[in-house]
Parts: sequence; C-alpha cells; structure tokens
Amino acid sequence: MNGPLTRNMHELSIAMSIIELAQEESERRGVQVSAVHLKLGTLSGVVKEALLGSFEIACEDTSLKGARLVIEELPVLIFCTACGAQRPISSIQLFCCVDCGTPSDDVVQGKELEVVALEIEEWDRSPV
Repeated sequence: MNGPLTRNMHELSIAMSIIELAQEESERRGVQVSAVHLKLGTLSGVVKEALLGSFEIACEDTSLKGARLVIEELPVLIFCTACGAQRPISSIQLFCCVDCGTPSDDVVQGKELEVVALEIEEWDRSPV
C-alpha cells in the first residue's frame, strides 16, 4: 500500500508530532501557540500541501486549534569541490553543480524537517 492514503498518513503522523512538541512547549512556558514555523527540505520526503492539510485537521481538538503552520521550503544545495562552495543542483535527478557541472553527493541542505520557531501569545490568567 503506497498510494495517496499512505502518503497522507505519513504527513498526519508528522503533523501530530509537531503538534505534540508545540503543546509541550506551550504548557511548559504557559503560553498559547498561534503559529509553528518549519523548515522543509526538498529531499525530506514530505509533501508540503499534505502536511499543511494534516496539521489543520490534527489541531482540531487540541490547544493549537486555529494555529498556523508556516513552512519555509529549502532547495537542495551540494558542496561542489571544483567551486569550493555550496551550490544549487542542476536538477533533482542529477546532483551536479549548477555553475560548473561537477557531480557531488555531498548534500549540505535539502533534507530538513525542523521546527525552528513558535509564535506565542501570553495566556490571560486573570480571574473571571
């Protein structure tokens, strides 16, 4: 079974892990999370749109209901030994320096799936 349902289950599992992490931090600090910022590499194996939809669904019955998932997509960068620098690849099928064409398997960016920030609001703790 490797179709769309399996794909969405993968993203749902990731979304639930992100929510759990954000909830733990929210409770620890006594704040409300309004947005989660994530870096997502091209080679992460995660489909952005599926993750966004899964996050929204998974937040429904949690303290993060209404929170946004802000995704920064990161392209693949390799270290090119000929140029001596990080360079983008010519295509996702061919890991060669876009500037000089030298092949490289030294991926320095593009595999990320990393929560980098939480936007928070202070809880109103005043008596009702």
